[in-house]
Amino acid sequence: MKLTDILIRDACLVDLKARTKKDTVRELTQALAASVEGLEEAGLMQMLLERERLGSTAMGDGIAIPHARLESLDRLLASFGRSRQGVDFDSLDGKPTHLFFLLVAPGAEGSAHLLTLARLSRFLTNPAFREKLLQLDSVDELFAAVEEEESES
Repeated sequence: MKLTDILIRDACLVDLKARTKKDTVRELTQALAASVEGLEEAGLMQMLLERERLGSTAMGDGIAIPHARLESLDRLLASFGRSRQGVDFDSLDGKPTHLFFLLVAPGAEGSAHLLTLARLSRFLTNPAFREKLLQLDSVDELFAAVEEEESES
């Protein structure tokens, strides 16, 4: 499954306004819930914050991949957010987080979201790809960068 198949274009935010971890999760959640019919914002927010309490999804290098499972969902969904100023997301390296990929998987789904997490993590180890994401000005540029990265892997 390609990342571009699950990325919800209308939920991708190239200029996050949030300054805190909770507000970042809220902003990403609101965008996704507003873009996917039937996706319940409060339940998603609760699941994402519960996951963050288990341990931060910030990986270092300015990257976080908040994720959760929702029983009511019937397919894997993803969105993207970029914070120009950076957010303290309790990153492993203690540095601000700028790039966020939010993944939401169906509760009954097997390993597809784990494969997607692994694939996305692999993409994000590429410094050139991260730099493209940091510099983009539009959602169209985001999709072009992701498509290019997917075609090279």
